[in-house]
Amino acid sequence: MGRVICSFCGCLCDDIEVGVQDGRIVSVRNACALGRVRFLEWDRDRLRHPTVLRGGEYVQVPLSEAIDRAAEIVSSARRLLVYGLSSTENDAHREAYRLAELVGGVVDNTSSVCHGPSILAVQQSGIPVVSLAEVRNRADLVIYWGANPVAAHPRHIQRFVRAEGAFVRDRELWVVDVRRSETARVADRFVRVQPGSDLEVLSALRAIVNGHTLDVSSVGGLAMSELSELAERMQSAQYGVIFFGLGLTQTGGRHHNVDAAIRLVQDLNSHARWGLLPMRGHYNVTGANDTSTWQTGYPFAVDFARGYPRYQPGEYSAVDMLVNRECDAVVNVAADPAAHFPREAVRHLGRIPVVNIDPKKNMTSLVASVNIPAAVAGVECDGIAVRMDGLPLYLKKAVDPPPDVLPDREVLAEIYVKVAEELGR
Repeated sequence: MGRVICSFCGCLCDDIEVGVQDGRIVSVRNACALGRVRFLEWDRDRLRHPTVLRGGEYVQVPLSEAIDRAAEIVSSARRLLVYGLSSTENDAHREAYRLAELVGGVVDNTSSVCHGPSILAVQQSGIPVVSLAEVRNRADLVIYWGANPVAAHPRHIQRFVRAEGAFVRDRELWVVDVRRSETARVADRFVRVQPGSDLEVLSALRAIVNGHTLDVSSVGGLAMSELSELAERMQSAQYGVIFFGLGLTQTGGRHHNVDAAIRLVQDLNSHARWGLLPMRGHYNVTGANDTSTWQTGYPFAVDFARGYPRYQPGEYSAVDMLVNRECDAVVNVAADPAAHFPREAVRHLGRIPVVNIDPKKNMTSLVASVNIPAAVAGVECDGIAVRMDGLPLYLKKAVDPPPDVLPDREVLAEIYVKVAEELGR
């Protein structure tokens, strides 16, 4: 048995043990159901050979020919969009940014359709971050707001909330949501708010924490007596943390919701130690934001058209560029926009050449002009990924990839070399 890190969700569980026999993973210990599938079925639905679309049919070609065709698409594009990157390792990000900069294109990652509003709020108000180790060892009150980790991050509660801490024995788990989710069913307290009322509830809690009296009987479906009780319990915590999910970022208010949550936690820090963390989905979406910031100064939606990076979410975001028909080619890396983007965006995706770099078949591979299979990071190749709390971790290789299948970073590097040659750079 070898010890590895699970490259499925933002928890990046580092206590996984895998058994390998004859080049295949045959057993997995400590992983959740999603993690077990990640390892035991890593080879299912694979893109095993590079393919190029010719005459309406996909033709299997050598890797070098697929690289040449991809480079031709990239070099001839007037407005290239490079998208994805949240399910691959950090070195692949670097190559993607180099490629976008080379041709004056746009690079965006999947946070623009999930926690992009969180980033906008953080840029406005800062964020009182904590580490997951601090949560496990010190927090006596944990709140999931608009998040359902039992379904999306199955070991999050087990490893960081219900685990015995070094400095705390008893802790409360609360869930604030619009419905009684799976997580709410295992919580010590469930607070149901009306859909679309998160901003009002958070603002009311801030007012109460700051000693103001509200001349209303209820806010967001919660009586003032219940809100006062919640605020009092938050103030009496020794160490509290709020984990928030897409229930805040993708509902009415969006980044204003997250901004209100940040400011509530900042106010609570006058009474006790409090922190706030987003529940990041893809295992390296945090890394995609971090590496983009390191390399360009901005976390996502970056444009190189003028020869230097510019940042404008809502203009250079992938969905907006596709809906507005502004890009004429796409390089998709470790994502599936055809399965998850709005109809108008997918419609334009089908009109333009798409280079799809991914280990597995997906909806995007059905509309791509070029499909290039890649190694599965954390299973078939190594690399660095960043946990949801910002901790970088090293992904180990467990088995070899199929013949002639390279990591994303090497595929992108080869495309870069070919494009540079064609452009005479």
